Amino acid sequence: MIDGGAIPTLPRGVRVHFDRVRDTWVLLAPERTVTLDGIGHAILSEVDGARSFDQITTTLAEKYQAPHAQIAKDSAAFLKTLADRRFLDLTEAHG
Repeated sequence: MIDGGAIPTLPRGVRVHFDRVRDTWVLLAPERTVTLDGIGHAILSEVDGARSFDQITTTLAEKYQAPHAQIAKDSAAFLKTLADRRFLDLTEAHG
């Protein structure tokens, strides 16, 4: 699980991009590309480098009228996988 206060950010050189050739959203990194499904794109669309994991999952739960616990569980699994593959940084909030 991801700590609720952790702030997910895309590292330098990593960005979400719409690939017109593939007609889909992708996560681009140097020499790597990950095709995003609708759920992955929805999660990464909320990652702004300022809001915490809890804030992001609360926004998603409200936007999609889904249980916060389920959104948090699914988002944590997705973001943790990206972090493990170095497509995402997770920073603990200070203050």
